[in-house]
Amino acid sequence: MEPTELVERLRRGERRALARLLTRVEDGSEDVLRDVVRLIHPHTGGSRLVGITGSPGVGKSTLTNALVREWRGRGCRVAVLAVDPSSPFSGGALLGDRVRMQDHALDDGVFIRSMASRGHLGGLSWATPQALLVLDAGGFDIVVVETVGVGQAEVEIASLADTTVVTVAPGMGDAIQAAKAGILEVADVFCVNKADRDGADRTVRELRDMQHLAAPGEDAEPGWDVPIRKTVAADGRGVAELADAIGAHHGWLVEHGVLDRRRLDRARVQLRELALGVVRGRFAAIGDGDLVATLARKVADRAVDPYTAADELVASLG
Repeated sequence: MEPTELVERLRRGERRALARLLTRVEDGSEDVLRDVVRLIHPHTGGSRLVGITGSPGVGKSTLTNALVREWRGRGCRVAVLAVDPSSPFSGGALLGDRVRMQDHALDDGVFIRSMASRGHLGGLSWATPQALLVLDAGGFDIVVVETVGVGQAEVEIASLADTTVVTVAPGMGDAIQAAKAGILEVADVFCVNKADRDGADRTVRELRDMQHLAAPGEDAEPGWDVPIRKTVAADGRGVAELADAIGAHHGWLVEHGVLDRRRLDRARVQLRELALGVVRGRFAAIGDGDLVATLARKVADRAVDPYTAADELVASLG
């Protein structure tokens, strides 16, 4: 089926077309990606993008499941993109998140997709930005991306989401890890999950203390005090309050014009990454050809310095 027909069916709300487009985005060539993105891009921008990140074991999937239930109760259509660790054998996602979200399997207002990280650091997949565009074009009110949970490499989600929820749990040292990893700077909302455990109040206090001590980053948005919410996602306690905090942040983004600025920054980052990808592709096409071999020999013989040789190589790309 041609991408044009798939996009038309996606706009009519056909779930099979949505699934097929996501598969093409994840597995397709650059030409396929270009066609799909070109067709769906005019239909994007209407969804609220919520990122949920945190270390492994803090209960991100259970929390996401509970949030989906809460949002559905409020009449929202929700899509979830759960980035799973890759199987070392097949390279595919382990599907753990979809197993834990079976409560919504028969709900037409919920779409859940697992995507393999395939070794990409930062808790996401290479195809995540394009997959989010497809889900956005699908007409969902809220699109959630849940990261793989990779300890101190979770900050990449902040470049994609309108609202980033950083999840920690008592007794795991996560408040300290958050400070070390720079997560304090990317969190729009903090969630202390598994708050029925001993040490939940202490974790909240540690986070508040670190918020007070931490100097605001260059990109910090003045006027938004990052809230800390306690939840027990397994039984739903505190989830409504967390959803309210996420909604309040979105309202603040719109009211103060920050949402447009964040999306402009996101477009800028995406353009840079795509341009770098094109350049990398051209270099890969050159391989170890005559020019590379000649320049490498000159550098090795100290006839030309590396920067001059690199400039000549870049100039040859045209």
